[in-house]
Amino acid sequence: MAKKHSNRWFIAMMGTLLQVILGTVYAWSFFQKPIMIAYGWTNVQTMWIFSIAILFLGLAAAIGGMILPKYGPRKLATFGVLFYGLGYLVSAYAMSINSLPLFYLGFGFIGGMGLGLGYVTPVATVSKWFPDRKGLITGMVVMGFGLGALVMSKIIAPLFIKSAEGDLMHVFIYISGVILILGIPAAWCLKNPPQGFVPKGYAPPTANKNNQEVENNLTVRKSLLSPKFLGMWLVFFFNISAGIMLISMQSPMMQDLILRENPTINTESLAATGATLIAISSLFNGLGRFLWGGLSDYLGRIQVFRLILGSQIIVFIVLIFTSNPWVFGAVVCYILLCYGGGFGAMPSFILDVFHEKLMPVIYGIMLTAWSMGGIVGPQIAAFIRDSHTQNPEQIGSRTYLTGIVLLGIGFIISLRLSNTSIMSQKK
Repeated sequence: MAKKHSNRWFIAMMGTLLQVILGTVYAWSFFQKPIMIAYGWTNVQTMWIFSIAILFLGLAAAIGGMILPKYGPRKLATFGVLFYGLGYLVSAYAMSINSLPLFYLGFGFIGGMGLGLGYVTPVATVSKWFPDRKGLITGMVVMGFGLGALVMSKIIAPLFIKSAEGDLMHVFIYISGVILILGIPAAWCLKNPPQGFVPKGYAPPTANKNNQEVENNLTVRKSLLSPKFLGMWLVFFFNISAGIMLISMQSPMMQDLILRENPTINTESLAATGATLIAISSLFNGLGRFLWGGLSDYLGRIQVFRLILGSQIIVFIVLIFTSNPWVFGAVVCYILLCYGGGFGAMPSFILDVFHEKLMPVIYGIMLTAWSMGGIVGPQIAAFIRDSHTQNPEQIGSRTYLTGIVLLGIGFIISLRLSNTSIMSQKK
């Protein structure tokens, strides 16, 4: 009698739910302005909270990828949820005593560590259940992360702000509760497939003797020192840096453009419009992960990255020549579609190049590009914003030109890459 396996689609859905919870971090721009006003911090000071969180997300993901085989997905994902929830609690206390360093520690370090441990686990785990649909399924799982900002900006944050009568400290406490209540059961459902698992109707590719020998000799060190890994890391980094630069400031930038067109608009309407942009763009962020991840199965991984980078250069140029808030919103949505697409295509790219054996470790270390991009992009945006308080009309153009440069470098590097397995290069 054949052994009955767990429903792989249920595990995929739980992994996606966990990503939605973790992806609420992308609604940071919703809180950026209220926190600045409430505590008198600058754009750069406040943005460092988000940047530190993304920094430690990538670093923790690298660590998580290395220890995942030892501890298993259930334990690692649970620790990730606990740390992320704790980060909000420490941040709430930081607000109660008006301590920016403690905010950095709570949301940035503790929360960021939780994000990294939680993020890498469902991606690496669920991909093992779907060798027949690598691009599609990893795109679906990471889509959840992109949708997290929508859930936060349109449901969770407005609900709790109303309940707490605008008291941000209590809002963060309530958010922590939601993270723990929903996140822990989702994390607990994650597990690896049994040894030798093969989906029904799927015929694994036959490995020849030479390929098997090369794969057995692959090491993390050799892979990380390969030109292929460096090229993939840089392409990923530049796409992230350009995209997250807008993610971190999309709400304030949208509000500025609307205020320029209608100076009499009230603060509540401005905030609501900013939240709407966050929600809609996060939907595109999520869909991009699914769409581009699936397309990479047909077009090729590096071909998808070239389309992502090249098309964004065009729309960033469009942004330079428009001050219309609705055009800005539409273009931001497309940029977020491409930003998410990089996360959707990269796991499958790694699987193709470095194979399942090294996937958790290589993928985790690849996410350090997210760490670096999470510093470079938001800090550039915040610096430009603080440096042009006397001439705010220049903020947009300077930001968009920076995006063009970042994407252009990434595109040039992508031309040197291929979809070839590292095993083929070693023959």
